[in-house]
Amino acid sequence: MTKIKVLHIIKSLGRGGAEMLLPETLKKHDQDVFEFHYIYFLPWKNQMVQALEDAGGKVSCFSAKNNLQLLLQYKNIIRYCKEHQIQLIHAHLPWAGFVSRLVHKMSGIPVLYTEHNMQERYHFLTKFINKLTFTSQSLGIGVSDDVTNSITRNINPSIPVQTVLNGVNTDSFKRVGTTQNSMIRNQFGIPLDAFVVGTVAVFRFQKRLDLWLEIMQKAIEKDANIYGIIVGAGPLQPEIEQKHKELGLEGKVFFAGLQTEVKPYYEAMNSFMMCSSFEGLPIALLEAMSMECAIITTDAGGIKEVIRDNQDGVVVGVEQWQRLTEKVIEIKNDTTKCTTLQKAARERAIASFSMDAMILTLENLYTNYAK
Repeated sequence: MTKIKVLHIIKSLGRGGAEMLLPETLKKHDQDVFEFHYIYFLPWKNQMVQALEDAGGKVSCFSAKNNLQLLLQYKNIIRYCKEHQIQLIHAHLPWAGFVSRLVHKMSGIPVLYTEHNMQERYHFLTKFINKLTFTSQSLGIGVSDDVTNSITRNINPSIPVQTVLNGVNTDSFKRVGTTQNSMIRNQFGIPLDAFVVGTVAVFRFQKRLDLWLEIMQKAIEKDANIYGIIVGAGPLQPEIEQKHKELGLEGKVFFAGLQTEVKPYYEAMNSFMMCSSFEGLPIALLEAMSMECAIITTDAGGIKEVIRDNQDGVVVGVEQWQRLTEKVIEIKNDTTKCTTLQKAARERAIASFSMDAMILTLENLYTNYAK
């Protein structure tokens, strides 16, 4: 049986949500039917490369120092597609989408494009190019209804657009016991009986980690047995670390840095908190739900499609972020509610955001669109 050869194109293979999803989906794909290739452009953002190769993917870096150089790689991508008999391209995020559309125009190879963010949140130039070129592909995919509606509202493309909800590998992201919890807490000197609030994020404006620290500072003022862990890194790291120092959170909130394996950190968390101003459908949220963390969050973007207030977690409005402090205290002090929300989060992830459903939809699309 001849396999269907799919090429994923993405700007980087760092520790962002879209990038993290690729090795997890690859583990679930039917590799007897499909062969998966991956091209990325930023060689210094390669944290997911090993995970992809370990899962059976064929990974190549076409190095580009800036977005113009990235676009100019279209000839090399076409050459790669001919050499490896690629039948379908699946692009992720705008600049990978732009170069994939060039390849589509020049070669006729079908292109599926997954949009992970709201159009309104992009830089005006990115938004303009996205609108100008969006129909030069086969299918647009939104990771949530919010994202799909944003495409329709801002671009109104003549090609089909559909929602394929992000999913989480609930078999992989599952609590395994107390050993990893103790290991991470011991690493940071956090008491085993402490209430730990965590987050996993790229340090970008939308995540509002400066406000996350303010929320934690006020919660810790009220209850000294509350601690925090932030997993991740990113462009705003110096500012966030300075804010951490100004708020006097040394010894109370800890930076774990960039981690390829995040499950031990979820194990150490009682609760997972987000105060984002906007989102698509965050992978870290789904992972935390699957790992039975009690969810405390704003209702940014696709989050409101995932978390039902006081059922699967606790939700406040984006502009009501200051209320998250009282929610942290409330869940910390109400052990029954905390346990209920932890179990409900995993049940919700399994029932509605399992990766199995996502994989089935994607494989049907690959089969239908492959050249």
